[in-house]
Amino acid sequence: MADLIRTAQYFKMQIADTSGKLAHVLAPLHEAGVNLLAVHAFPRNRRTQVDLVPEVPTPFKNTAKLLKWNMQGPQTCFLVDGDDRPGALADLTAQLASSRINITAVTGRSAGQGRFGAILWVKPRDVKKAAKVFGIA
Repeated sequence: MADLIRTAQYFKMQIADTSGKLAHVLAPLHEAGVNLLAVHAFPRNRRTQVDLVPEVPTPFKNTAKLLKWNMQGPQTCFLVDGDDRPGALADLTAQLASSRINITAVTGRSAGQGRFGAILWVKPRDVKKAAKVFGIA
């Protein structure tokens, strides 16, 4: 099976870099029935940046507004699902490299049962070009 690559909207926020803070973000989303396709959290300037990719952005945005979260976005990322194989992520990154598109961040992982997944970020000015490279423009 060929890789399934699609664009998705993501939103980012800063939280305190302390134990339990991410759980306090995820719990109300769960309670509101918001399904997240991806969550990526990492340290940034003595805080933690959390990138959230909701399956359906509107209920996510409504929940964030009710909770008065200081959210940035939406911005666009790429979600990849495919058959796990040696070099799966290397193939994707090489496609972007050959078109001189810089990847600002990437997370890839084996998803079990012979599957893999990845999330890739490029600069906003490169989203359309990357989509064309991936054949989804």
